[in-house]
Amino acid sequence: ILSDHVEFLCETDFPNITGPLFILIFILSVIGNGLLLCVLFIYEKLNTMTNIFILNLVCSDLIFTITLPFWAVDHLHHWVFGDFACKFMTAAYFVGLYSSVILLTAMTVDRFITVVLHNRLSNHAIRQKSGVGACIAAWVISISASLSDAMIVKVVDWENVTYCEPEFDDKLGRYLQVSLLFFLPYAIIIFCYSAILKTVLQALNRKKHRAVAVLLCIVAAFFFCWGPYHIVLLIKSLYKPIGCKAQEQLEVAYHICEMLAYSHCCMNPLLYMLSQKMRKHLLNLLFRKNRERDTSLSSV
Repeated sequence: ILSDHVEFLCETDFPNITGPLFILIFILSVIGNGLLLCVLFIYEKLNTMTNIFILNLVCSDLIFTITLPFWAVDHLHHWVFGDFACKFMTAAYFVGLYSSVILLTAMTVDRFITVVLHNRLSNHAIRQKSGVGACIAAWVISISASLSDAMIVKVVDWENVTYCEPEFDDKLGRYLQVSLLFFLPYAIIIFCYSAILKTVLQALNRKKHRAVAVLLCIVAAFFFCWGPYHIVLLIKSLYKPIGCKAQEQLEVAYHICEMLAYSHCCMNPLLYMLSQKMRKHLLNLLFRKNRERDTSLSSV
């Protein structure tokens, strides 16, 4: 009880900034991912593996995004939504996180097969079925893993203020989360990309260069956003700060990394716009709406 009280005394006011930033990320993510969904359904065919993966990643980002207003209110006013919402939003948060990692890994492996092993695995139908299977597996694994995370959280009352937090510090679960759903996928991604870049640099195909460059940016952005967060999470598991100053410094580092990690859900639409084809589709979508509005106004 004494250690809990010391942690409470060492709380920082940094989360007061976090809430409004979460709302901003939420708005940007809904607009960006919403436009990307429109582009995919109106202009793109969903029979290519790249588009199927992008569609699933957009859904993953949106699932993660819907939790942000709840965490924003939690940071600003503590948890006011009850026990069921606490469990449900925790599950949605982890579904979005886990599915992003697994889908990015599957997307990279698919690129590896396409670019490096194209002569050995040239059957498009088999590859497409495998890709769809990988997407289904990503959602099944993510939902299953998130249920265990949701089960250990509940609404806790502390001095008439409610918090949505784990009943106990699940260090083993945190090690598994960081190892299996971050470092292991990135080991696979680094291996695949080393082979992909070697193959692409040997071939003078500019179109293939651009496609690989876009995916590389998407993967790099995920690592840039979520890497520091997982490293700080690992430090918090292994290191117990002594004194208020050390505790506050670790908490400030955690909240900065948390904001960086959460901002990832609104970055993917910007990265997809590196593709010339996607930019063209987006401009067509936006200007078509403007033209339709101008036409309706002129007819009135």
